[in-house]
Amino acid sequence: MVSILLLSAALATSATVGIPNGFMLYEKAAAKKDDNPEHSWRVSAKKSAALVVNPCQKRGLGQSGRKAAKTLVYTAVPDYSKSEQVILYSSRSAAKKALRDLHKAARVCGTSDYRYSSRAVRLGDEALAVTGQAYQARRPAIGGERGLVTRRGNALLVYTVAGEWGKPATADFKQQTKDSKRMLDKICRIAAC
Repeated sequence: MVSILLLSAALATSATVGIPNGFMLYEKAAAKKDDNPEHSWRVSAKKSAALVVNPCQKRGLGQSGRKAAKTLVYTAVPDYSKSEQVILYSSRSAAKKALRDLHKAARVCGTSDYRYSSRAVRLGDEALAVTGQAYQARRPAIGGERGLVTRRGNALLVYTVAGEWGKPATADFKQQTKDSKRMLDKICRIAAC
């Protein structure tokens, strides 16, 4: 009996090491065949995938302590994209550090023509809304990205939209918030919550 319980616990632990196929919200859309060359999906299960919200464009941001990652990116011509990324870390503290490092990057990276900002939002255990925005003569120009990065336990959930944004607004995060809440409802099936 004890050996059966130990085997069951080992199987449950091994099942949570990766992110199962079909778990992500955008996977069904990404799997559909579409011959339109003006839009495409890119899907990656690489643990080393770059954080899709990455103000400094540094490959190492959010990499330390990862156990698994899955990334889906949709791109449409001319300049619209959205992405979904789920990252499992070896511990809550590793996930917390990744979020702290992202917050710091949003404060220090960017140029006078393209700036980043981040603010805490009440979602999951903790979350950041990250805004990337093009500027021209100190005024918001067309072009930017809006990312919502949420931590629950040892997992980070990242949802972004990029396109022809104007002046940043709270409403820019509506879809990312909706998607994050949907994923928060199920992330504890694979994360240590």
